[in-house]
Amino acid sequence: MAATELGQALRRWRDRVSPDAAGLPSGGHRRAAGLRREELALLAGISVDYITRLEQGRAVNPSAQVVEALARALRLTGDERAYLFGLAELVPPGPDVVPGYITPSVQRLLDRLVDTPVGVTDAAMNLLLANPMYAALMGDPSRLRGLERNGAWRNFMGVPSRVRHTPEERRSFEAGIVAELRSAAARYPADRQLQRLIAGLRARSPRFAELWEAGVVGRLQASHKTIDHPQVGLMTLDCDLLRVEENDLHILVYSAEPGTEAAEKLALLSVLGTQNLIDQG
Repeated sequence: MAATELGQALRRWRDRVSPDAAGLPSGGHRRAAGLRREELALLAGISVDYITRLEQGRAVNPSAQVVEALARALRLTGDERAYLFGLAELVPPGPDVVPGYITPSVQRLLDRLVDTPVGVTDAAMNLLLANPMYAALMGDPSRLRGLERNGAWRNFMGVPSRVRHTPEERRSFEAGIVAELRSAAARYPADRQLQRLIAGLRARSPRFAELWEAGVVGRLQASHKTIDHPQVGLMTLDCDLLRVEENDLHILVYSAEPGTEAAEKLALLSVLGTQNLIDQG
């Protein structure tokens, strides 16, 4: 019964979210105004097959991470999110676990930044949301899973990136990442996923282990970032980090000063890059 109710709820919520509201193209013939399963899968970072099985009641006991991702993609209210967790026979994460909930008010703010690259991470640096402009700028993250979506892991494991740091910038950035994770670990001592992340980084990255043992504290600061984009080339952008204290979210916003070459390249990317994402989809 719970599996059937879960599937019905997912279909009902999927039907009420328009592609435009989710930042997706809405062209072509559509039988319904809501999201297709493929689109929900893209937004939530979950396979289409798994969403199909959830909706049909053939999959049971989704993980808390999957439920949270679906709640974000479907833009559920706090009460709806709690109901979804209940249908999945799970308890919503408590105050001792890194929150991953994007409230409707924050979502409305993000919806207004359609021409600006924006990414949202939690306190553990897991990428929760990336708008189409962010994907066009930094590379499409929709197929990333697990630790692949964690900024700390990607940076210390040497995963290829379009960001180009000077040695000094790299040192400062790495110290800021370690400081953020240390602070998060102090706020959420019961979060096992965060504990496993830190343990894995200490074991596999000598640089992370060095900074962790040194007791680095502080915060990541706003900065300039040089992006080497494969189609529009190098551009240096302002990268502002906005903090939503109530939900412990980090909003990364990339912008360029009007009239600069970087602004022209960003404008070109808004057409070229997002169109490529649509074609690939």
